[in-house]
Amino acid sequence: MIDLSLTVNGEPVRLAIDPRVTLLDLLREQLQLTGTKKGCNFGECGACTVHLDGRRVNACLVLAAQTDGRTVTTIEGVADSDALHPVQQAFIDHDGFQCGFCTPGQIMSAIACIAEGHTSNDTEIREWMSGNICRCSSYPQIVDAVRAAAKTLATSTEGHPDAALHLHARR
Repeated sequence: MIDLSLTVNGEPVRLAIDPRVTLLDLLREQLQLTGTKKGCNFGECGACTVHLDGRRVNACLVLAAQTDGRTVTTIEGVADSDALHPVQQAFIDHDGFQCGFCTPGQIMSAIACIAEGHTSNDTEIREWMSGNICRCSSYPQIVDAVRAAAKTLATSTEGHPDAALHLHARR
């Protein structure tokens, strides 16, 4: 067992873990944050996308031990109490989901895609969201949602000196 200390969704977490545990299993099984989905468990589907220090990662490919002293944001940490994150709202407004299994990973990837500045056109959005698979094929609606959220966030963070960080902060 190893001691682990990290911040998850703005809250400090300290626990002892088996060094072989993935971040995905830590989140789901030990912290009961089940919004992050276990799809392929091989880094191919993107259902487990979370933010590690503000950058998107597939949680199934990261050992929990690698997160010591770092910050993790999951789908549970992006909304502001009762107010949805603009990307979550855009997915609802544009029907960016059908079965919903991929939606948490899609939203986490979309938030990062916007923060990284990869939303200049639909082709770029598709390319930078390509690591997230939707078995229901809601891709046109997902692209619409990302485009709309990017516009909303651009106007709400305009002039903010830390605009990219603002997108990752729990409000």
